[in-house]
Amino acid sequence: MTTETTGVPTTMQVIEISKPGEPEVLQLSTRPTPVPAADEVLIRVAAAGVNRPDCLQRRGLYPPPEGASELPGLEVAGVIATTGNNVTSFSTGERVCALLAGGGYAEYCTVPAIQCLPVPEGISLRDAAAIPETFFTVWTNVFELGRIQAGERLLVHGGASGIGTTAIQMAQALGAEVYATAGSDTKTKLCEQLGATYAINYNNEDFLDIIKPMTDGCGIDVIFDIVGGSYLEKNIKLLGTNGRLVVIGILGGAKGTLNLGLVLSKKITVTGSTLRARTPEAKGGIAQALHEHIWPLLEDGTIKPIVQSSLPLKDAASAHKLIEANDTAGKLVLIVDPVLAKLNSNNPTGAT
Repeated sequence: MTTETTGVPTTMQVIEISKPGEPEVLQLSTRPTPVPAADEVLIRVAAAGVNRPDCLQRRGLYPPPEGASELPGLEVAGVIATTGNNVTSFSTGERVCALLAGGGYAEYCTVPAIQCLPVPEGISLRDAAAIPETFFTVWTNVFELGRIQAGERLLVHGGASGIGTTAIQMAQALGAEVYATAGSDTKTKLCEQLGATYAINYNNEDFLDIIKPMTDGCGIDVIFDIVGGSYLEKNIKLLGTNGRLVVIGILGGAKGTLNLGLVLSKKITVTGSTLRARTPEAKGGIAQALHEHIWPLLEDGTIKPIVQSSLPLKDAASAHKLIEANDTAGKLVLIVDPVLAKLNSNNPTGAT
C-alpha cells in the first residue's frame, strides 16, 4: 500500500537505544514507517506500555528475537492504520491493543494480527496500552502454568507492580484467595484494595512467618514470583502439597537454595517462562483465551488496568528511571498521540 492510498506518513518518530547503558541512551529519532506483511497490521500508536524488560533491553541484557524490531516497546494501543493482504479480523480505524516482540516506542508499529485484541469499550487507548504485556504474562503463568483454581490460594510477589496488580485482580475475580508482597505500606494498601486478602510489606515483615499461619499451616497453592533466587527457599517452605512455584523474574538473583526433600515430599512443581520469543501462533492462543475469559471482566469493570502515570514519548528515559527505582505502583505508559490516547470507543475517523 502506498502513502497516497492510506494516508500513512513515510517517516515516523521513534525512541531508539543509541548504545547499551543508562536511561539517557534512549534517544528520540526518525525512522521509515514500517509496512505490514500479509498477516500483519500497521498500528497508529496512541500509547505504549513501559516494562522492566524494556530496561533490560536498554542495558543490552535482553535482545529482541531474530526478525523483530530492535526498538524497545512490548505493548501498544492505537488504531489500525492499514492491514496486510491476508488480514480479515481487523479493519482500518478499529481500536486495538497488541503484544509486540519489539517496536512499541514509535508512532507506528507492525504486528501479526493474531497478537491484537479489540480494546474493551469504555477503556481509553492510554489505559489499554497497559494491558497486553501484563495480561498475557499473568494468564500464561498463573492460569496455564500455575493452574490456579477457584478456592485455591495464590501469593503474588511484587503485588503493586503492573504484573502484580493484574494478577491480584484476575485471580481474585476468578475465585482464588490472593496474598501479596510489596515494598511499602502504600503499595500493600493498593494490593488489598484490588482484592488481596492480606499484603505484606517485605521491608517490615517476613512473608513466610506471616502467611503460613493464615493458611492454618496448609500453605499456598501457587506462588507467582518475580524475585527469584533470594526467595526460593522461603517459597518452597510456604508452598503446600501439590504447590506450584512459577518464576518469571530474577530481581533477587538467578541462584538460590532448593530443598529437594520438600519438593519431593510436597510434590511441588517449580517452573517458569518467558513470553517474548514465542511464536505468533502461541501468542494468538493466549489472546483468544484472554478474549474469552478476561475481556468480559474488563468490559464490566470487574478488572481494570492500573496506570500510575503517563509521560510523553520523548520522556522515555524518565519512565525507565522510575521503573528502575522501584518507584511505581501499577503501570507507566508513554503517550505517543495525545489526542488518540483519550479515545474510549471506536472512532474510525481517527485512523489516519
